[in-house]
This record gives sequence, C-alpha cells and structure tokens, in this order.
Amino acid sequence: MKRLIYVLMAGMLFVSCKAQNDWITLFDGSNYDHWKGYAIDGMHPEWSIDGDAMKFTPGKKNGKNIITKQTFENFELSIEWKISEGGNSGIFWSVFEDKKYKEAYQTGPEIQVLDNERHPDARNNPKFHQAGALYDMVQPMHDVCNPAGEWNHVLLKVDHNANKGVVTLNGTVIVEFPVNGPEWDSLIENSKFKGWDGFGKYTDGHIGLQDHSDIVWYRDIKIRKLD
Repeated sequence: MKRLIYVLMAGMLFVSCKAQNDWITLFDGSNYDHWKGYAIDGMHPEWSIDGDAMKFTPGKKNGKNIITKQTFENFELSIEWKISEGGNSGIFWSVFEDKKYKEAYQTGPEIQVLDNERHPDARNNPKFHQAGALYDMVQPMHDVCNPAGEWNHVLLKVDHNANKGVVTLNGTVIVEFPVNGPEWDSLIENSKFKGWDGFGKYTDGHIGLQDHSDIVWYRDIKIRKLD
C-alpha cells in the first residue's frame, strides 16, 4: 500500500513539474536574450531594464517595436504591463518580419494596452480601443483594468486548432474571438485593417511589444506552447 502511495505521489510530482516546465520564460528582468528590435538585429536603446521589468522610454523617432526571436503558433502568453498616465501601447502576436512590412502592426493583431482613465481612446464606443481589446476588432466585455502606474496581468490564448482566442485581464475573461476562417476574415473586413496586405494572415509569428510614444513597462513574460 505504501509503495502504491509513493508511486502515485511520484506521478503527481512528475505531472506538476512537467506543467511548470512547459512555460518558456521570455523575460525575467535580467536580460533581453529572447528579444530583438523589429527589422533590426539588436535591441533598440529606448528599451531598458528597470528593476525586474523592461521599460520603454520614447525617443526622437518612433517605430521602436520589439519582437521575440522565436515564433509561436498555438500558445498561452502570460505577461504583466504597467502604463504611464495617458499612455498607450500594445501586445502583438503572429508578427511576420519582412522587409516589405515596415512596422510590426502591419501583420500582427494587437491586444490593447491603455490608461483607460485618461486616454481618449477608452471613451470611444464600441470600445474597440480600450485596454484588453482585440484592437479595432473586438471590444472587452468588462473593464477590469487597473489604473496607470499599477500592474495588470494578461493571459492571451491563441489556438488555431480550436479556432479560438481568449484574453483574460486580471483574472477575468474579457475578450473571445476566432483566429482563422470566415469569422476572422469578417472581423478584419469590418476594421481599419481592411485591405491590409498580410494583416492577420500568418498563423506562425513573433510576439511583439509596441512603441506608441509613451512610457510603458512589461515584466514576468512567459509563454506555453499548445499542442
């Protein structure tokens, strides 16, 4: 009996460790080894390490977006963000890096990062530009965003096999959407991205973080690939 209990405990421990090991740390506050500037080999100097977070401080020129060196197709992305007062930024996925696309947002859909209290975009209705929205495509069901200067946690799930994307902000599911097929195409057709060559067309792509000319912080970034 004791032997059976030990075997069961060992099996549970193995499963637990395997689940933890499924997560790939993309940023832990120590280095930018998993990141690069979009369309360049290195990092943009506007991105620095501030304590345990990466901090973007706008410079004279914009377009200093960064992307992961690795690409992902089906995944769960866990990330924390903190925005400056009146600030705006975004989290991209499925970014296709190519010379014909000068900006990451030309191919990668965006989860909005925003100061909902102060930025005018949050007051538009439908709330396609509010924090947590699938930018210009799907509005959040709830506003659970913490104020500027406080940390927010986003869990983004993108599963092309199940044709489903989910945004969970601070523990609450706020956005659900298809990620391929006619429904996805319809979302694009009814957004500002209508007619954009390449937008939302690549299932396998980079994760990206946006330069929107405002100070923003990101930390504790990790990703888990889905089968």
